[in-house]
Amino acid sequence: MGSYQDVYFPECSPLIEAPQVRSAYCLHVLNHVLKANSRVLAHNSQLRERKPGDDHQEELRDQGLTRPKVLILVPFRDGALRVVQTLISLMETRGRKMDVSNKKRFKDEFGEEPGDRPPNLSRPDDYHAVFSGNVDDHFRIGVSILRRSMRLYAPFYSSDIIIASPLGLRTVLGTEGESKRDFDFLSSIELLVVDQADVFLMQNWEHMLHVMKHLNLQPLDSHGVDFSRVRMWNLNTWSQCYRQTLLFSAIQDPQINNILSKHCFNYRGQVAVKNLPKTGSICQVLVQLPHVFQRFSSESFMDQDARFQFFVDKVLPQYRDAVMSHTLIYVPSYFDFVRLRNYLKKEEMNFASVCEYSKKSEVSRARHFFQKGDTQFLLFTERFHFYKRYAIKGICNLIFYGLPTYAHFYSEVCNMLQAGSSGEEASWTCTVLYSRYDMQRLAAVTGAPRAAQMLQSKKSVHLFVTGEDKGH
Repeated sequence: MGSYQDVYFPECSPLIEAPQVRSAYCLHVLNHVLKANSRVLAHNSQLRERKPGDDHQEELRDQGLTRPKVLILVPFRDGALRVVQTLISLMETRGRKMDVSNKKRFKDEFGEEPGDRPPNLSRPDDYHAVFSGNVDDHFRIGVSILRRSMRLYAPFYSSDIIIASPLGLRTVLGTEGESKRDFDFLSSIELLVVDQADVFLMQNWEHMLHVMKHLNLQPLDSHGVDFSRVRMWNLNTWSQCYRQTLLFSAIQDPQINNILSKHCFNYRGQVAVKNLPKTGSICQVLVQLPHVFQRFSSESFMDQDARFQFFVDKVLPQYRDAVMSHTLIYVPSYFDFVRLRNYLKKEEMNFASVCEYSKKSEVSRARHFFQKGDTQFLLFTERFHFYKRYAIKGICNLIFYGLPTYAHFYSEVCNMLQAGSSGEEASWTCTVLYSRYDMQRLAAVTGAPRAAQMLQSKKSVHLFVTGEDKGH
């Protein structure tokens, strides 16, 4: 971080690394802001001491076109709370008490959310780590920092640091054609921190991309800036080449990689951590189950038509027979979910569906009918699993329409077969669809060596068998 290169660290588990990573980037942010502010104050005193008419005065260029220097994107209010608490604790380590304005208001608005909590079911530790506090995802707050004081809720144009969610910023940035929109405060961002980038995938990735497109643009208004103090690279519209981006994620994903390749132009370069998983999450599947991986041809990462056509022509006909009841279809993308739901409706197939937008009563009804066998298929979105982590009972057949974003979701869903099982383990099936553009997710599920073999092989179907007394 200290080299001011862009950094991509996709090994940031919410359980282990996240608190340490937060402390590291907060320390870097404070160091950057305090040094920049000290330079401005020193130059201010120099200018006051100058006598009128002095020749050969050096230019004191130490500012951007607007004041905000740092943008920290976090998914939930709880993340913003932890960032501010970390900043305060780091400032107070020198034994000085910080004067923090609006502290009570901040704690009331960003503290523990007393609202509707999911039922107290047993959930994995990573779920509790992500959803432990206030999970509202619409917020933004400006923070100004001086040597011995911090002002929360500072207006953006008087702030050094802006902490926000992509949705919270999106509502201010607006879209083209709207009368009320403002993005000038992002014009001179020198340090962008994207924490828990993987969670943004589970929210709305479009908001993230919208924010990235509005960074380091020329402001539409001067906002009272002294142009004689503005750095030349800000005036020359080179701000994006001097911006450091720090990306932290629990997983590697092509869409997160795309942020670095398409939206980051740091002249100092980039450093990315890439660890290939030797053993995949399929090793955590405890049930005795044959996993059939079927490869289909695809023209690009975004080519969803090929996946849909392959599913409709090759996979679904095998499951239409009443014998293949209790089939759960796991769908990572909400757009694919809507497309499949419309297709199953049109075909008048016996199915139920649950997604992140389903009401509690709809979910209960769908789970009940599926367990009893009154509905043959259950369409199930990845985001529903991410936000709720319900155990679905009565599954006999699994279809992964796409590989999960989080590798451990694969084993979690497969192990659901144990819930409500009736001793028919021998008839359980699992089918997984993948293309050559799913390399990262495939490697996370099967392990990198196997994934490479599966993608290079002439065969398009591969079988794995898991279970306590079976080899993988």
